[in-house]
Amino acid sequence: MEYKTNYFFGANSGAGFYPLTDYVVDFANLNRVYLLKGGAGCGKSTFMKKVAAAAEAAGERVEYYRCSSDPDSLDAIKIPGRKAVIADATPPHGGAAVTLFRKIPRGRGRNRSGR
Repeated sequence: MEYKTNYFFGANSGAGFYPLTDYVVDFANLNRVYLLKGGAGCGKSTFMKKVAAAAEAAGERVEYYRCSSDPDSLDAIKIPGRKAVIADATPPHGGAAVTLFRKIPRGRGRNRSGR
């Protein structure tokens, strides 16, 4: 059985980038949002693909959010059963991730140091 669904996390338009995070992420039903930052080619998409593959192997449904300017690259993955999102927070993918970050309810976000 196939447990994956593909979407675009945002769209390029004549007026510029338009993030679709309002239609994708329901913060009331998420426990974790992970934002990945790093240089090109450092493995952000590969990491998300490996996490997604492990989740699928465990029987979880995975939603893949593709980059609108490069559909072979990932902007994010969402594992609804785990109430988790992992998103690429670097350009050009970062536009949707920045919008995502701004929508995290105050008091719910922490960085690695726990702040």
